[in-house]
Amino acid sequence: MRKFWEGQPCVLYHIDRIESRYGNICIRGWVSDLDPEEKTECSVVDADGVTLPVYMERLVRADVNAAVHKPAGYESGIHILIDRAVLNTPYVWLTFTNGAKRQRVRLSVQTSGLKRAWKLRKAQRDAKKGMHGPSAHPEELDYDLWIRMKMPDARTKKAQSEAVFSHSVLFSVVIPLYNTPRRFLKEVIDSVLQQTYGRLELVLADGSTDPAVGAFIKKQYAKDRRVRYVKLVENRGISQNTNEAIRKTKGDFIVFADHDDVLAVDALYEMAKAIEAQPELDAIYTDEDKINRSGTAYFGPHFKPDFSMALLRCNNYICHLFAVRRDLLKKVGLLNPAYDGAQDYDFVLRCAEQAKAIGHIPKVLYHWRTHPASTAGNPASKEYAFEAGRRAVEAHYQRCGIAAQAEETAMRGRYRSHFAVLGTPLVSILIPNKDHVEDLQRCLTSIREKSTYANYEILIIENNSVEPETEEYYQKLLQEHPDGRLRILRYAGGFNYAAIHNFAVPQAKGEYLILLNNDTEVRSCGWIEELLGLCQQDGVGAVGAKLYYPDGTIQHAGVVLGLCGVASHLFIGADGEKDGYAGRLVSVQDYSAVTAACMMTRKAVYEQVAGMEETLAVAYNDIDYCMKLQAAGWHVLFTPYAELTHYESRSRGREDTEEKQRRFREEARRFVQRHEAELDAGDPYYNPNLSVTKTDCSLRMPWEREAWREFS
Repeated sequence: MRKFWEGQPCVLYHIDRIESRYGNICIRGWVSDLDPEEKTECSVVDADGVTLPVYMERLVRADVNAAVHKPAGYESGIHILIDRAVLNTPYVWLTFTNGAKRQRVRLSVQTSGLKRAWKLRKAQRDAKKGMHGPSAHPEELDYDLWIRMKMPDARTKKAQSEAVFSHSVLFSVVIPLYNTPRRFLKEVIDSVLQQTYGRLELVLADGSTDPAVGAFIKKQYAKDRRVRYVKLVENRGISQNTNEAIRKTKGDFIVFADHDDVLAVDALYEMAKAIEAQPELDAIYTDEDKINRSGTAYFGPHFKPDFSMALLRCNNYICHLFAVRRDLLKKVGLLNPAYDGAQDYDFVLRCAEQAKAIGHIPKVLYHWRTHPASTAGNPASKEYAFEAGRRAVEAHYQRCGIAAQAEETAMRGRYRSHFAVLGTPLVSILIPNKDHVEDLQRCLTSIREKSTYANYEILIIENNSVEPETEEYYQKLLQEHPDGRLRILRYAGGFNYAAIHNFAVPQAKGEYLILLNNDTEVRSCGWIEELLGLCQQDGVGAVGAKLYYPDGTIQHAGVVLGLCGVASHLFIGADGEKDGYAGRLVSVQDYSAVTAACMMTRKAVYEQVAGMEETLAVAYNDIDYCMKLQAAGWHVLFTPYAELTHYESRSRGREDTEEKQRRFREEARRFVQRHEAELDAGDPYYNPNLSVTKTDCSLRMPWEREAWREFS
């Protein structure tokens, strides 16, 4: 494509294609910084000079990175969606800004469109056949196409409408209205009334100043007995208006929706199905995505994990669609106007504190409208909401009797909590070692220089070193620590990571243990306090740290069962400066497991579950330990605020011999035998719609299969 330059060149770029997709203009291509010290920002301006609200995503393009000599994880790809409803000019300016330099590209956006219906049908056929052809390839099968393939067809909708449930609950959908545009109003009401589950009522609380809103509802829906319209005397804000709607409900479950969004046609059916399977559920939430202003394109899906209180304290990831049992609502009370802007966050936190069980439906059942006034399309439109959210988190801690403070982070709507360390318990740091004095010295130096928590001891577990300088270094360390805060324990058996720790833990004096590899280096001050503040929380059995490769990319940010084999770290190789999918790289959260390359656990808990499984000598012993913790009722958390560099496999070497690979396969088989039920059920903290063959949280394609089954 011909390039049009304006201003000082600051990037290399190429526009691969411009397409029309379901009411959106889609621009795909790549861009590479000329100045690596500055980060390139990109915006879209129409021919009249108006900056357009767009959905923009940066993607890794391995082909481009190789050509322009960028790191493997550099996000050179660009994917931009422009809603046709906000586009009034025949061309736009794509503007790149890099420091003080700016470069503009003029692009024609009057495209004739594509034969998408044919492409959709072909992709559906290919996916059913398990084909990997162009129309079914992950790079081609984008989310808009993917979600349409998942929507129930006529036969499925008929079967859902005829389904009979023993727990035939009545759902009350409550929607506060305020000068809602007629088109949005009709779409949201129709999306409720067209549900395949029939036992529902819709309560609309109208605080509008525009009488046309009420007039339209009365004209279009007056004969539908499921619709209850409440005209409010005055607009009292979203919380009070919603509360008025709640007071008029009769349902067993109250379902919350916004006035300009859309429910999937099977949303209530899936909720009824979940209640049938788990009658004890007090609250339910679903996955969600975004739709453009004209309601013709789906994008930005949020595939959520099952319930994690730790993650909920970081941000309101539950959001939409949310339903709560009436009995629980009576306990926690209505929405609190003191938190307007984050009233739903405060409400969900109060529900989570008292709910017997919270269910998650891993299906996209809610479509969140994006336009300039919505927080979905423009987070800055409700700046006050972020402070209200922070106050909601702190109020939650006060109710729960937890000594913690919340602060806003650079990622708006996401919060970091600082948990007070209770007392000054002794922490024992356990470091297995065989030779590799340089690695061990770097590790110990970083502990000494970065640790701000003073009450710790270090246990070096010597395992058959053969180099004379290793023993010399040990003696030097002992001379430097005559107070006994550093000890050398000698394990004479062959290398067995699990057995080494089972040998050392009884000799540790600390109430808390940090299992630490000798090929790690502490990066963040306060790392012990971060781990300890979380590990002291009720129900927490282990906490893992955020580990980086030496080049700054991610080595560990939580372990997912069934990912890329038996289990794998999530976000391997991702840019360590990024937030990660749905902010997971910058959030404390539950995981099924974390790596013992740096993991804190309670000594009493370690002994309670009989330590590590020694038949897993090298691989999966830490994951197995975390699984045992969860089986005993303990939570396993990951924190991004305890950071270390991991020079992975430097001390033990890689699995690069036939003997090591045979041992690895045998330990994988043993792990699968021990946890086949959990693997078969799927990792609760990893959404089943996400890939099991890649670690970047990309869409799971129909042909993906779980590799762990080969060991079963």
